[in-house]
Amino acid sequence: MELIIKPTELCNFKCTFCSSPNLTESKAKLLEIDKIKQFLKKYPDTSTIIVNGGDPLLVKPSYYEEILNYIDEHNLKTTLSFTTNLWDFYLHPDKWTPIFKRENVGVGTSFNYGETRRITKDKVYTEDIFWKVSDLFLEKVGYRPDFISVINDDNEHTAIDNVRLAKKMDVECKLNYAVGSGRQSNPFILSKVYKIYLEIIKEDLHHWEFNTKQIIKKMNKEHTICPRSRECDLHIRCLQPDGDYYSCGAFGDDKEYAIDFDAEMNSDKVASPLNDSP
Repeated sequence: MELIIKPTELCNFKCTFCSSPNLTESKAKLLEIDKIKQFLKKYPDTSTIIVNGGDPLLVKPSYYEEILNYIDEHNLKTTLSFTTNLWDFYLHPDKWTPIFKRENVGVGTSFNYGETRRITKDKVYTEDIFWKVSDLFLEKVGYRPDFISVINDDNEHTAIDNVRLAKKMDVECKLNYAVGSGRQSNPFILSKVYKIYLEIIKEDLHHWEFNTKQIIKKMNKEHTICPRSRECDLHIRCLQPDGDYYSCGAFGDDKEYAIDFDAEMNSDKVASPLNDSP
């Protein structure tokens, strides 16, 4: 089992394509750690807790220290995997370095060319700034983080440039298509996404792009993960800031197909994502 947690909806960026600006009615709401502990008690074989949001670094480090201490105290093999813009790390590296250097913690970040990723309403997150953040992370933590790029109609012409950048950095880019949630009113057309993936293969850049490698695996009848796999609801769950519980992070963004958390925690069965009866 894997667990996605979105501890907060708060974010210090103003990206125009954000799919998660409406997770909860109260922007100050923080996911209760007891719910995470309940989940780990129910599913002690949980391999990964994926931490995103909002930006997870707008929550105090002590929040994650408590989760990590619980994992250690119960001898769990669970890892914490952050997806964050790393801006708070860039401003306050000593605040986050001790957590990021723990053996069971991994960190990924995000970047894409164009006007869509914004630090403020008027300030674009440029490649120059991204290099500075990545360089600092390399210096303090010891590696460069992989990054996610989101493709939409505004930046599709620069989509493959993100993968070329990943090659320069010697990291992996995950080129995701924008979904029709949150500030992104329309999804990016899948046929256009696959055309970009084919261009990545033709340019021999698939070694640095996650989704293209998944497509190749699928064609070779090897194991793949979401969105190529359609059985992810059997082994993934998502907890939102207000405690809402879903079988998919995208369902959580749209607040659709919620699962009864307490019912699943108190049952021997796994709940269905389309029916909250376990």
